[in-house]
Amino acid sequence: QVQLAESGGGLVQAGGSLSISCAASGRTFSTYAMGWFRQAPGKEREFVAAISRSGGMTWYSDSVKGRFTISRDNAKNTVYLHLNSLKPEDTAVYYCAAGRVSGSVRVGSTYEYWGQGTQVTVSS
Repeated sequence: QVQLAESGGGLVQAGGSLSISCAASGRTFSTYAMGWFRQAPGKEREFVAAISRSGGMTWYSDSVKGRFTISRDNAKNTVYLHLNSLKPEDTAVYYCAAGRVSGSVRVGSTYEYWGQGTQVTVSS
């Protein structure tokens, strides 16, 4: 069982930056691929970024590639998402997810555990 807790969301102006993090419980964090997803009001949840168990591989959606960076610190059981050049359309609740992924890291159903989410609001 893994419990995930996101933190660091908030309000930021367009063009600004923000970092959010996700702390995981348990001793098996390094055995899970980690992903970030987001859901805006009235929209479906969408993939944002993912990182492999070791951190050696990362994946991004086209909408955030070049602006967001995912990283992880297995010693701290934490995954991070650094959001740069933020746009109003990045406004959403951001969720982290953990899974021993056997399918696509871009698909939410691949992940076993989810956090409660943290709100990111970008003002224009």
